[in-house]
Amino acid sequence: MKILIIEDEALAAKNLVSLLNRLNSTAIILDVLSSVGSAHKWFATHELPDLVLSDIQLSDGNSFEIFESMHLHCPVIFTTAYDEFAIRAFKLNSIDYLLKPIDVDELDRALQKYQSIVSGNVLTEQLKNLMGQWGNVQKKYKERFLAMHRNALVPVLQDDIFFFQKEELIYINTAQHEKFISEHQTLDEIESLLNPEKFFRVNRQFIIHVQSVSRIKTTHKGLTVILKAPYNTEIDISREKAVAFKKWVG
Repeated sequence: MKILIIEDEALAAKNLVSLLNRLNSTAIILDVLSSVGSAHKWFATHELPDLVLSDIQLSDGNSFEIFESMHLHCPVIFTTAYDEFAIRAFKLNSIDYLLKPIDVDELDRALQKYQSIVSGNVLTEQLKNLMGQWGNVQKKYKERFLAMHRNALVPVLQDDIFFFQKEELIYINTAQHEKFISEHQTLDEIESLLNPEKFFRVNRQFIIHVQSVSRIKTTHKGLTVILKAPYNTEIDISREKAVAFKKWVG
């Protein structure tokens, strides 16, 4: 069994490798990646692993972005510090999830669950159906966001939003050149509520709507996207996200 680990905490990654070797001496750890960017690079140049063990919150974003933007359909076991209520929604879209700190017995059960699904076939119909459901929990994306405006809450339709921007607070910027304070505290939270066909997390400060893109230019750092008027804002996109961004906007 060839396993890829995506984990940005060095000690957690080391512990996971140790537990896997203890539970399955024949398991091959293909690599240990620490970011969304490094995962994009890895998947672009390697065959899919038999199994991925991935943390959700990484240093440069959310690991869901890896699988959604690259349309990967490989079995995943998530490791996360989220409580059970927070992850209930996406539990059905993975082989299993493990709460940190990882318990060896829970990891063993998750591996046995994987083995039972793929037993007798390279990829059974059950697993195909499971992976085909990837992201179905978010089929019904958030269509409007509440925002603060002059000491009142106002609803903002998602298709009126040009981009979300993180400054000291999270701001919603609309096509009508309005700027509201979002009720959400982080871009990670907002990203999980958005339709990835319409919105893209270009960096740590911006999530943009596809309709806000005016043009794209190549730079020595990667890409720069220029937003439409009235903003005409230039936003840098790293080389790691450049391929996924071009696929998204195209």
